[in-house]
Amino acid sequence: MSPEARPVDPVEGHPFAPDASFDGGDLDCGGGLLLLIRRHIDPLDPGALLEIRSTEPTVEVELPAWCRLTGNELVSWTKHGDQRSYLVSKGPANPQPPATSHYPPTTNHQPRVTSHQPPATSHIPAVAPLSVMGIGSWPRPRWMLQALHDHLEGRLEDGAFHETADDAVRLALDAQRRARVDVVTDGEQRRDNYASFVGGLLENCQLIPLSDLTAMVDDPDEFDRELRALDVPAGEVRHPVVHGPLGRSRPLAAHELAFVRSCTEAPVKVALPGPYLLTRTMWLDCLRERPYETRDDLAVDVVRVLREELHALLAGGAALVQFDEPVLTEVVYGEAGAKRSFMCGALGEKLAPERELDFAAGLLREVVRGLPAERLGLHVCRGNWTPDESAALSGDYRPLLGFLREAPVGTVFLELCTPRAGEMELLRELPDDKRIGVGVVNPKAPAVEPVGEVRDRIARAINLFGRERVLLTPDCGFATFADNPVASARAAEAKLAAIVEARDGVVSG
Repeated sequence: MSPEARPVDPVEGHPFAPDASFDGGDLDCGGGLLLLIRRHIDPLDPGALLEIRSTEPTVEVELPAWCRLTGNELVSWTKHGDQRSYLVSKGPANPQPPATSHYPPTTNHQPRVTSHQPPATSHIPAVAPLSVMGIGSWPRPRWMLQALHDHLEGRLEDGAFHETADDAVRLALDAQRRARVDVVTDGEQRRDNYASFVGGLLENCQLIPLSDLTAMVDDPDEFDRELRALDVPAGEVRHPVVHGPLGRSRPLAAHELAFVRSCTEAPVKVALPGPYLLTRTMWLDCLRERPYETRDDLAVDVVRVLREELHALLAGGAALVQFDEPVLTEVVYGEAGAKRSFMCGALGEKLAPERELDFAAGLLREVVRGLPAERLGLHVCRGNWTPDESAALSGDYRPLLGFLREAPVGTVFLELCTPRAGEMELLRELPDDKRIGVGVVNPKAPAVEPVGEVRDRIARAINLFGRERVLLTPDCGFATFADNPVASARAAEAKLAAIVEARDGVVSG
């Protein structure tokens, strides 16, 4: 079959089994699908077969054209309702005997997996009830912090930086293995912090020290006064500044996932900043010149790039993708009348709480639209930039119950160990189909919680929500901001191990 002679009509089932497969959802070729195809087809050997699942009608026309342009070959395609499946050969298709049955293949078929290529998504391990995991970040070694700064400032090229980061990730994974957690993260070792790192990867966005913004605002003196009141020195924290239409030509976290999956067969969770947080962070209403007329205009592109990344992460085998939206507590509990808050790096002005929550809910719905809720999560806390408990916000989840109830995710990961978070009983109002990641240790507390104390918290959560709905975590990450971790690596490992021991005690008891 030549590249020009594509099948015109769909077939009932593919004649051959694929070597790799991914789901592109409703992305069109101009909206990120081609990036996903390239990511999955590049590691394959010539003649290997890639299955692309899609619900977007325009792909029927655009994909064959792409194949002809690139010298790849569309072998066959199927259509069942809105679901389409395309089988593409890398380069000209190699003749091979017809499969004995239509796709899906028999259990004897083992897809080819090349180096650093994660297993097919059908083999993603399930996240069992009462699984123990971190929220995301892990304390970086000193040499990793130096590499982060050197890379951000252009003194360390990408290859050397990622080799260094790979070593740091291996150490974080080793610590999680020793603690016997059930779901691992990469510890966010490649990120300077949990949110603004995105700004260094997107097109038309640049990370600059907060103090540099003074020269770009309408009222430099007022902005300088605000910076001096922040919790972290403004010259030490980089902030994303958008200077043109946002674009995503490289992964935000999919490369992190691919490396972790090459190191372990455990389920992997990946955290991303949520769409509301990113919009609040990137919308600097104080700037004299802005590439977007309104915050809503910026939000459209924020949603697009996050949705593209989410598709990549799910296709790449993430067991859970968690969106971090801690700034929601700043919306309902932040100081009344305050123009800005560094609580979560969200320096843009906010509207009334009910309007902000509606805005945030709409953004999240659009990012995850049509994607499996059971593999999606939402994390909410009250700030994690300092071990000083008195500096963080206080207030229970009552003002956020409506938001959490309607959030289109399967799991909410919540800060619940600290008294600042209020009573766990409030969360009984959440629907029965939502799992709750219950914070049972406090990453800010220097001492490791006694196992008996953690066991009591776990038992209480099970009594309230039922065993099937409970997952177990710390309240937040251990090093949300790379240069300002709230715990040491030794303490982080001990706290996770305490959760595992306590969980095992509850289960065996």
